[in-house]
Amino acid sequence: MLTPRRRAHPRTWVAAAAALAMLAPAGLAAAAAAAPAAAAPLDSVRSTQAWVLAMLDVQAAWQVTRGAGVTVAVIDSGVDPNVSDLAGSVLRGRDYTGLHTPLSNPHWGQHGTWMASLVAGHGHGFGAGDGILGTAPRAKVLPLRVIADAGDPGYSKYQHEPSSQTEQSLAAAIRFAVSRRVGVISMSIGYPGASRPVRAALQYAFDHDVVVLASAGNSGRAPVREAPYSFPADYPGVISVGALAQDGASAGFSSDNLSVQLAAPGVGVPAQGKDGMYWLVSGTSPACALTAGVAALIRAAYPRLPAPLVALALTTSTRDRPPGGYDAEVGFGTVDAAAALAAARRLSADEPARAGLTAALHFGGGRAAVPRPPIAKRGPGALVAYAVLALASLALTATALTRIAVVRRLRARPGTG
Repeated sequence: MLTPRRRAHPRTWVAAAAALAMLAPAGLAAAAAAAPAAAAPLDSVRSTQAWVLAMLDVQAAWQVTRGAGVTVAVIDSGVDPNVSDLAGSVLRGRDYTGLHTPLSNPHWGQHGTWMASLVAGHGHGFGAGDGILGTAPRAKVLPLRVIADAGDPGYSKYQHEPSSQTEQSLAAAIRFAVSRRVGVISMSIGYPGASRPVRAALQYAFDHDVVVLASAGNSGRAPVREAPYSFPADYPGVISVGALAQDGASAGFSSDNLSVQLAAPGVGVPAQGKDGMYWLVSGTSPACALTAGVAALIRAAYPRLPAPLVALALTTSTRDRPPGGYDAEVGFGTVDAAAALAAARRLSADEPARAGLTAALHFGGGRAAVPRPPIAKRGPGALVAYAVLALASLALTATALTRIAVVRRLRARPGTG
């Protein structure tokens, strides 16, 4: 997770107490010399990534879909469209930072490019056998730049901008993503407090059926109480994702609070960087990006499934669910892409009935199930007949009353004998 303003060094957040190691391809001696860990040959990147893909069970999910037709908005520090594993998959986005740093700057889009590769990396080389595979390798990425990486020429200016400006930038990015009809929004960023403009923009996204995810935060587990909440992860409707280590345990840096709904790999996750090299990144940032790709798989396979049911498919299909079904460290458990698709299939089968809200508002099966009235409706002929009958009844009544009156008068006369 990259924090936008006045927080720890962004790379510290990405590393989150775990050392960053760069896996440089063979032959790039200069890059390897600068790496904090020994260089590794390029073909080892895929094998290094194997545990991530296995934990999420994406290989089985890819038998159904690889995310084609879905666009994921990566709201971050920018995405370099020229790196090998994202070539052709990055759409033209927007820069909301106001810093005017060119794409060519080596410090532009470091974090965002990592995250995009985990969402939609498609590898490269013969049979795309080299490099990073994102969880939705055939999805598209819409990059929206709202934060700056350390080292950016405008980073100091960015760090000291008013909070209101930062909030407006994020809100504008969310609204722009919705206008481009993205299916998923991924935000590996965090703010210390809530914002009315951002919350309104998120509601706009929910109203337009967009699945929204965010990193839970890298504040770690507090010994007495839960870790502080991070926004946008804590906004209602946002799927908050925590980080797991390779053994499946919650990462020590991953924030534990009641915003957490899911957990995914977040320690030593291979990703392609802006420089084209391969890095091991740690934090709730990669966990969020990987899960956003799984959400894209669901949207690709079941495009008519509403966003709340996509979230339900993710949270009800997890593996390694904690005792009681939920806890503040891993939420409902580990994301399982194949199981989530199966859950989405079941929910999709139920969706026509769920969508029929008109019938649901009428108990007993709706208006069609209401029995016909026992007496047919009366037409004009029947009304005339009833009117004649009523007049005849009045006439008979009047005649009877007249006769009774005559009889009474005759009885009242005195006798003549």
